[in-house]
Amino acid sequence: MSVDQGHVPVEAILARHTIVRAVYIAPVLIVGFGLLRGWEGAWASAIGILIVLANFWLAGAILSVSFRIGLQAYHAAALISFFLRIALLVGVMYLIAEIVEIDRLAFGISAVIAYLVLLVWEAVAVSRGDERELNWAK
Repeated sequence: MSVDQGHVPVEAILARHTIVRAVYIAPVLIVGFGLLRGWEGAWASAIGILIVLANFWLAGAILSVSFRIGLQAYHAAALISFFLRIALLVGVMYLIAEIVEIDRLAFGISAVIAYLVLLVWEAVAVSRGDERELNWAK
């Protein structure tokens, strides 16, 4: 099954919107951990959030490319890349925590909170129809 080459990369748009929404969440987490755990907490929180944002960007890129290949590739990429991206997220976080002296509590909690809040926020926005830029008819 061939997919229309003029397809709007919906997945990339969703990932971009998710990343833009981090502008609201990141300062709260960074300042919060900065107040609770000092400069090390703020720095660790920022790194955790950046890793989560990279994960969302990677998801959008993988799904957009796989959709252009075909619907079967899209379905396979959606399932397989989720597990691979979670493994990559955990692996990168573990590697950073082992190599760099970092506030692990602020690092981990910020990443989990950012991931869950951004994921739920995007899901709610899509279900309410707030994603006006998306053209589902194409």
